[in-house]
Amino acid sequence: MSKLNYQPLGDRVIVSPQQPEQTTKFGIVIPDSAQEKPQSGTVIAVGPGKTSDEGKVIPTTVKEGDSVIYAKYGGTELKVDGSDYLIIKESDILAIKR
Repeated sequence: MSKLNYQPLGDRVIVSPQQPEQTTKFGIVIPDSAQEKPQSGTVIAVGPGKTSDEGKVIPTTVKEGDSVIYAKYGGTELKVDGSDYLIIKESDILAIKR
């Protein structure tokens, strides 16, 4: 797992997307233009949580190292040292693999 020098704010999470398959199970190479955008990855960093209207911090339910499935087009892409990451809101995370 990579260590970033970024700390997400609020209820945001930094995810390392799972790399898409480069070939099919029959050995056919899939070009980059035809590959689907990944929807799963590993949580790298977690923000402190969402702040309620009363000023209390509601902690996030995901933690570093969790494998997650997230909304297909959510988040902001981040590239650090040649690695791709995604900054997403916790509400864009659809499931956690425990």
